[in-house]
Amino acid sequence: MSQEATLPAELSALAAKLEGEGQYNLGKLLRAAGASLTWEVAYQQPVPAEREALVEAVAQARDRLASIGASQGLLSALTQGAAALADGRLPLIHETPDPYVCRTCGYLLLSPPVEPCPRCQAQPATFRHYVPMYWLEALDPFEALTALRETPDRVANLLQDAPDTVNGTDSDGQWGVRQLMAHLYDAETLLHERIRRLLAEDNPSLSSAATFELATQEAQRPPTTQAILTAYRRSRQETLNHLEALPLSDWWRAGRHEEFGTVTVGQQASYFAVHEITHLTQLERLR
Repeated sequence: MSQEATLPAELSALAAKLEGEGQYNLGKLLRAAGASLTWEVAYQQPVPAEREALVEAVAQARDRLASIGASQGLLSALTQGAAALADGRLPLIHETPDPYVCRTCGYLLLSPPVEPCPRCQAQPATFRHYVPMYWLEALDPFEALTALRETPDRVANLLQDAPDTVNGTDSDGQWGVRQLMAHLYDAETLLHERIRRLLAEDNPSLSSAATFELATQEAQRPPTTQAILTAYRRSRQETLNHLEALPLSDWWRAGRHEEFGTVTVGQQASYFAVHEITHLTQLERLR
C-alpha cells in the first residue's frame, strides 16, 4: 500500500497519541487533515447512478468487508439494506441500525455500547455514534429557526429569473426548476406535519417519506412554479409560528421514525433546514 493511501490512518494515530498527551488542538488539526484527504479521494471516485449498479456496488463493498473480517452484524445490515434498495424502498432502522465505532481502536457495534470495548477496553461513552445524516445534529434551535426563516426568501430570489418548466428531468436525470421547487414544498409539508405531531402526541410513530420521488409527480400540483412557491412559503410560515412559540424544552420532544429511529423536534428542524440549503446551489445552477 502506498504512503499516500495510509496517510489518513497515520494522521489519526498521531492525533490519538497527541490527545492522550492533552494536545487536543494539535489532534483536531491532524484528524481534520485525515478526513479531508479521505473525502477528497472519495469526491473523485466514479460511482454508479442506476439502482441495479448501486445494489451491485453495495454487494461488492460487503464482500470486501467480509474478506477482512468485518462483523456479521455489519454484513447482515448491508445485505438487508441492499435488498431494500433493490426493491426500490428506503431501508428502515431495524434493518440498518446506527453504528457505534470505538474512537480508540475502531471496533464497530450496531447497538449502543453498554460495556467497555471488547478489543481495547475503551469506555462506552467514548464510542462515536454514526447517525443516518449529519443534518440531524447540524444546527441548534436558534440556527435552525434562522435558516428556516431566511431560506424561502433566498429561494424566491433565485426563482425570479428561472424558467417555469414542467418537464421533469434532462438527459442526465437532473430535475428542472419546477421539480426542485416541488421537492422543497413536499419537504416543507412533511416538516410541518411532523412538528405538529411531535408537539401534539407523546412519542408518535413517524413514517418514512421519499420526497425526492414525489417531485416529478404532477398530479394536483399548482399550475405554475410561482404558485408552488406561494404554497411553500405559506406552509413555512405556519411551521415557524409553531416553532417560534415553543419553550426551549419542547425542542427535545421525541418520536420514533421508522427510518432514523428516535428523532426530536430540534433534529427535524435542523435536518430540513440544512436539506433546503443543499439545494440552493442546484437552483442557482438551473437559473
